[in-house]
Amino acid sequence: MNYLAHAYLSFGIPEIAVGNLISDFVKGKKKLDYPTGIQKGITLHRAIDTFTDSHEITRQAKVFFKPAYGLYAGALTDVVYDHFLAIDPHEFPEEGGGLNTFAQKTYEQLAPFQALFPERFARMFPYMRSQNWLYNYRYKQGIFNSFTGVSRRAAYMAPPEMACQIFEDHYQELEACYALFFPALKDFAFTTLQQLMDTLPVD
Repeated sequence: MNYLAHAYLSFGIPEIAVGNLISDFVKGKKKLDYPTGIQKGITLHRAIDTFTDSHEITRQAKVFFKPAYGLYAGALTDVVYDHFLAIDPHEFPEEGGGLNTFAQKTYEQLAPFQALFPERFARMFPYMRSQNWLYNYRYKQGIFNSFTGVSRRAAYMAPPEMACQIFEDHYQELEACYALFFPALKDFAFTTLQQLMDTLPVD
């Protein structure tokens, strides 16, 4: 799961971050059970996923995983994007505190909303925070752990070891895909969030 990108593309707004990060655990109209600000985050998450999945550069990146993983190539590519975001000095400059400062701030933003988390995310959040998942995307081992997590949740996905090897073998090509894709995604997410803030009232 590409939690880092969804957290980052919440642009520092706590309710948006909550919705963006819990969205995969909130199906369909269940989002209406949440406060309006969190609903906006869920809507933003879904828009980000649609934009990402349909983008030509993402289709190019998925090619590396498709022969072995078929429909799960997209989920694996999302995780790969988080790795390159984590090590991107333009997005997380050290003089601004870097990735770890962002990660800790995100956990602090999420914590007051724990009573609203869907059950599965509520069980996961303490591990995300204590093991600092958002920061560990910068390491290959963190990506391998995420591949294993995808495999665990996907009933028919091949074992994750080959995904780790594909990631290693095509590291530079995947990095080039990220470099071309992420600026477009960031612009799209910001514009979409601005539209949501303009059209939906805040609680």
